[in-house]
Amino acid sequence: MEIFHISAECYPIAKVGGLADVVGALPKYQNSAGHQVRVVMPCYDTKFKKENDFECVHWGHVKLGFFNFPFSILKEKTDKLGFELYLVEIQELFDRKDVYGYQDDIERFLSFQIATLDWIIGRNEVPDVINCHDHHTGLIPFMMLYCYKYGKLRNTPSMITIHNGLYQGQFGFDKLFYLPEFDLVHVKVLEWDNCINSLAVAIKCAWAVTTVSPNYLNEINYSANGLESLFNLVRYKSRGILNGIDIEVWDPDKDAMLEKNYSLKNFEEGKLENKEKLCNLFNLDPTKPLFSFIGRLLEEKGGDLLPHAAAVALSENYQQINILILGSGNTAIENQLNGLLSDYKGNYNTFIGYNEELAHLIYAGSDFLLMPSRVEPCGLNQMYSLRYGTIPIVRRTGGLKDTVIDFGDDGNGICHDQATVGDVCYSIQRAINLYNNKKEFNKIIKKGMSTDHSWERVCLEYIEMYNLIINKK
Repeated sequence: MEIFHISAECYPIAKVGGLADVVGALPKYQNSAGHQVRVVMPCYDTKFKKENDFECVHWGHVKLGFFNFPFSILKEKTDKLGFELYLVEIQELFDRKDVYGYQDDIERFLSFQIATLDWIIGRNEVPDVINCHDHHTGLIPFMMLYCYKYGKLRNTPSMITIHNGLYQGQFGFDKLFYLPEFDLVHVKVLEWDNCINSLAVAIKCAWAVTTVSPNYLNEINYSANGLESLFNLVRYKSRGILNGIDIEVWDPDKDAMLEKNYSLKNFEEGKLENKEKLCNLFNLDPTKPLFSFIGRLLEEKGGDLLPHAAAVALSENYQQINILILGSGNTAIENQLNGLLSDYKGNYNTFIGYNEELAHLIYAGSDFLLMPSRVEPCGLNQMYSLRYGTIPIVRRTGGLKDTVIDFGDDGNGICHDQATVGDVCYSIQRAINLYNNKKEFNKIIKKGMSTDHSWERVCLEYIEMYNLIINKK
């Protein structure tokens, strides 16, 4: 079948979070399974765009109310990512460094969606299915159903995959005129809580709804930033499909970013060499258990818990543990974390920002990975850490609950129930005790490294969903 994935992010072109990792991996495995897969995303001013060759396969103008933006569809020439990649170039709106965070984000992503559909209807064939990702593409299912110019796509199945339901793309009805013409009898479909809510529109109009883990699908029925009742209404067409990880990119035996490669057979030696490299970089002691955090420093991720939890854990276990933080986000949290540097020199360090190579080294060289998330629709970091033999310490929420089972229940990690400093510190103490029991510690590492989180399994579930909605035509 011909599958279109439409997304604001895709690794390695542009990445802010897990959305990019999914859209960079799932299409590759679907393509390998024999399907014709195309990924469409905005053309940002990125290193990937500058270093690769593209050809223009379509051009036109996006009419956005009174505005008229020229656009081009650029195809990456070699399909080097394992699927066909198309960039929607609208220079006035996307020729910028960052993916999000601009005052005209509504105009940017609505123009992207319109340009994408304009191109698709100009092709000879219509896709078998269009898979939209998050609110940035949420108006596409509505436009396919109701906008006159896209009548050719009215019977084309669409699916919305929700990577994070907290972000919904709301804007006022004063911008209704941005949308291509449609019968105003359908305007109520756009409304949720007195505004146009892009994610709500997608949930109403898409033929199917998926979330990135089964447990997250359950959670959003009672905690979805105001969309709880809507999720309950569409439960009949919804499914939670647990994300996978790209085991070709995330393979400790072949990862070129590591100091030493290793596998299940020699993980003790391999992890120690990577730990020594990491500790040397950050002035830490490799003979002590190393607890790390990788991610955005936001309340959603439990980032606000880290400064206090780190201070308590380091004080209660004076010079007996190491903690390393890699991330950025809330400036206040960043400052609090940096404020601990002088008090715990030699046992604590930070890297404020993001560095892909360093992240790989941290997964390989750490003993434990902290994930005290309040919200985690799926989570990929815990899967990376398991594959690299680093034991995840997680709060039981979303996909973390689906993927990590406490070692006390014969599982592969350490779990706690509340996003509190007390729960995090108690889990760190349990981890220290586990670390000191080398036989049990290595047993848990082996269990984690043996866990299958490959995309092959996930790919089959997506294809099954596509077939279900195609057969409803």
